[in-house]
Amino acid sequence: MTDIRFRKRVPGLGELALRPLDPQQDTALLHDWLSRDYARFWGMQDHTPEQVAAFYREMDACDHAEALLGLHDGRPAFLVECYDPRHDRIGQHYPVAPGDHGMHVLVAPAERPIRGFTWQVFRTIMDFLFSQPEVQRVVVEPDVRNDKIHALNRRAGFVYQRQIPLPEKTAHLAFCTRDQYHSALIED
Repeated sequence: MTDIRFRKRVPGLGELALRPLDPQQDTALLHDWLSRDYARFWGMQDHTPEQVAAFYREMDACDHAEALLGLHDGRPAFLVECYDPRHDRIGQHYPVAPGDHGMHVLVAPAERPIRGFTWQVFRTIMDFLFSQPEVQRVVVEPDVRNDKIHALNRRAGFVYQRQIPLPEKTAHLAFCTRDQYHSALIED
């Protein structure tokens, strides 16, 4: 599959790119990532490969969410889900504004850790989202226990509003506007 939606060259790291997830071809890879302990906040550790495939087939069929496979120099390295909060349960917890887009990210287990890799992945996703004129603000709802993602969110300019109860977790509701993101990069 060569349908690259976004690409970015990062000096000293290589190319990071996003392509649509193929639920058929990518299921074994995703199941491997999602069943590991580090992916516990994703909530799919106990899913079978068939359940993972069904989840992403359903997402692929809808018009308000999409899953993208992130590539590092052409090799799968991360997963991102983008969604319209008006059609997601998170939209029941705040007044959704025009231009709001939700995002989830999961970085693959590292074969060889690369210093700063996760931050560059996060920046690539944010750059992709904000490259779309209709995206004015990104909303996230990470598990309150997920300290690693909170550090990345804050570094990127997300402002934490409050905690919200969801069926599988207590989440922080946080937002990042285009201006907040660009200001955070200047300070970084």
